Amino acid sequence: MEPDPQTLAQFHILPQPTYVDSLRFLPPLSAFDRHIAVASFNSDTSTPTLSLNSITPPTPTTPPTLTPQSSFTPSSRITSLKTTQTPQQNPLIAASTATGSVHILFPNSVDGSFESEVSVPDNVLHLGRVTCLDLLESGLECVSVGEDGRVNVISVGDSGLDYRRVVDGKGLVSYSAVRWASPVEFATGGLGNCVQWWDLRRGGTPVSQFKGNWAQGATSGIIHSIDIHSSRKHTCLAGGSNGNVFAWDLRRPQQPIVLSGVDNGETATCISESDVWEVQYDTFMSASDHAKLSSKGVLPAMICSEDGMLAVIKQGEEPTELLAENCAINCFDIDRHNPSDVICGLEWESIAFLTRT
Repeated sequence: MEPDPQTLAQFHILPQPTYVDSLRFLPPLSAFDRHIAVASFNSDTSTPTLSLNSITPPTPTTPPTLTPQSSFTPSSRITSLKTTQTPQQNPLIAASTATGSVHILFPNSVDGSFESEVSVPDNVLHLGRVTCLDLLESGLECVSVGEDGRVNVISVGDSGLDYRRVVDGKGLVSYSAVRWASPVEFATGGLGNCVQWWDLRRGGTPVSQFKGNWAQGATSGIIHSIDIHSSRKHTCLAGGSNGNVFAWDLRRPQQPIVLSGVDNGETATCISESDVWEVQYDTFMSASDHAKLSSKGVLPAMICSEDGMLAVIKQGEEPTELLAENCAINCFDIDRHNPSDVICGLEWESIAFLTRT
């Protein structure tokens, strides 16, 4: 896989004092400020931290800088992190932990400090690790999944957090990824490369399901990440074990579109042979990219992997390598307001900042 000469990326490595578990761009607090939320873990003291940092983008002569503005210490190590904006245009951060708690934080738009925090304590929503959560675009509801087989919907209100249990698998199933598709629909992923579609209007069972029997050995894999694009809510993008990345179309539920990995025993373009930790639809496209898109095709996707790969996958084309490191890339985020900018969390206690041109 060769770098695409039409996709030029400048990147800077920003060393950090602690291990980066997750990171997310924050919706703008003001017209000129940019912030990122970073979930980190100090292995020497076993201390988890959620920090809010202002970011100064790079210039031709200076690297980007991160300036910590406030921090919050959750009950245990953060397992999932999401950001969005409320209907009042206020940013909101949601974080889940390894001991089952969920925290919702509201940054102050003036000084970037955490203005308030509400939470559901340990072992109420989940018995043990919350593997993933996701926020509605409005920020009014959050969905969480866990290794215990529970799926919960949490409502964010003025008086705090309320929740309802969608299903309790009682440990007989395990979920590792979740993503909203609409205010009443979401997708989950888990063991066996299984993806399920849920509709809250139709009770506490999935309305559609795809099991990974499409590839030899794929039934032992795990889905680590799911994304759904607002313009194509019928299609889930999923990434997981053994470099597998595929799109699942609800209209053809047993015919996945394999973007990387194995398809019916035949190897497709395999961007990585290790775990794909995160997938997101890539909204940074040139005019030629827009011209080539069809209403039926899969939108470009960005992935990061255990073997240090950050790349963009386009259906029917060779992948575009953006970054290749000698350590795992645990997570990344694309700035939805400036999609040329990408941040990545590296295993070697560093953050990479990329700007594409």
